[in-house]
Amino acid sequence: MTPFTQNVVSIISSIPEGKVMTYGQIAAHAGSPRAARQVVRILHSMSRKERLPWHRVVNAKGEIAIPDEHSRLIQETELISEGVEFKLDGTIDLELFGYQPERE
Repeated sequence: MTPFTQNVVSIISSIPEGKVMTYGQIAAHAGSPRAARQVVRILHSMSRKERLPWHRVVNAKGEIAIPDEHSRLIQETELISEGVEFKLDGTIDLELFGYQPERE
């Protein structure tokens, strides 16, 4: 596993219940601000193996980015069960529910 991948896995694992982070935010904290798509790939390939809280990762607009309707509903349900609220337009208020890990 590359250092970037290890950082991404660690950051996603640390997102607390009831909070979310964006793909770009995770990439930046992992040391590569322009690698949001790589975060998507890592999340897709390693969520099950690493038991990552994949549902706590959203896009920069605070939207669920999964195109599959069934998976989208699972993510929305998981977030709501943790207390995350969706606005009428389907987005999450990142100021209120966004997580900012401490820089090391």
